Amino acid sequence: MAMPKGFLAVVTALLVLRVGAACSSGGCKVGDGCPSGGDCGAGLFCSSCDAAFEGSRCVRSTATNQFNIVNNSLPFNKYAFLTTHNAFAIDDGVPRLTFTNQEDTVAQQLNNGVRALMLDTYDFEGDIWLCHSFGGKCHDYTKFEPAIDTLREIEAFLSGNPSEIVTVILEDYVHTPNGLTKVFTEAGLMKFWFPLSKMPKNGQNWPLVSEMVANNQRLLVFTSIKSKESSEGIAYQWNYMVENQYGDDGMKAGECSNRGESSALNDKSKSLVLVNYFRSVPVKALACVQNSGDLLDMLQSRRQSVG
Repeated sequence: MAMPKGFLAVVTALLVLRVGAACSSGGCKVGDGCPSGGDCGAGLFCSSCDAAFEGSRCVRSTATNQFNIVNNSLPFNKYAFLTTHNAFAIDDGVPRLTFTNQEDTVAQQLNNGVRALMLDTYDFEGDIWLCHSFGGKCHDYTKFEPAIDTLREIEAFLSGNPSEIVTVILEDYVHTPNGLTKVFTEAGLMKFWFPLSKMPKNGQNWPLVSEMVANNQRLLVFTSIKSKESSEGIAYQWNYMVENQYGDDGMKAGECSNRGESSALNDKSKSLVLVNYFRSVPVKALACVQNSGDLLDMLQSRRQSVG
């Protein structure tokens, strides 16, 4: 059954656990014990989760392709897309005085089924950088990489997967005039750009996914700076979507409030819903639990909140 609004669920991986019989040689299913990675079936990998179970079990490594279930003939806002928070903040071993949120590169995230990326863009060292910083400024100890490097990974994915759509949501601290337009152009992404003129503002349905693919308009970009909608043609996020509270306050069972910048979650003039579900301070050892049954329960409560 189609959801009334589009859901962008902010998670890293979805684990579904069950107790299974002994298996081996690629025959193990989700939740089965696995002595080695080769024991798990396609789309799975052998992982441990000390906070939930002993030993190792097969867990999902890729998201289910929903277009293989209901095809791509519905409006864009009738689908749910796996989203990564701070998709660029990758634990790559480089010492920094800031949190990391991901283990996989952006290319790996996309190949594993992520279809929306939350990125923080800053002016830094005469260029546009991705930083997990504070106070609206990037520093040497909070920087990750030039934005163009990540954008080129997105371009490579879209070029190699002509039926896929990617959404980019920018927490935007770039004040260089046309700075974002320049870096997206240099990354070769403008050929995929979904035009502002086709974005519904009054709660109507978005274009059909099949039409977006046919027109090669497969990159949606949103910014947190309102003026860029008129100055650069980049959609102002809060004109098109609502978002629940992020961090620990967004993980409380039975509670579902909007973040400060967002209108109420039941605002029918917005067709998209961004669902946050992650800790304020990321703890790797707990992610395997929180991104499993807890996440599914919270998604259901979010759906009830938006109506």
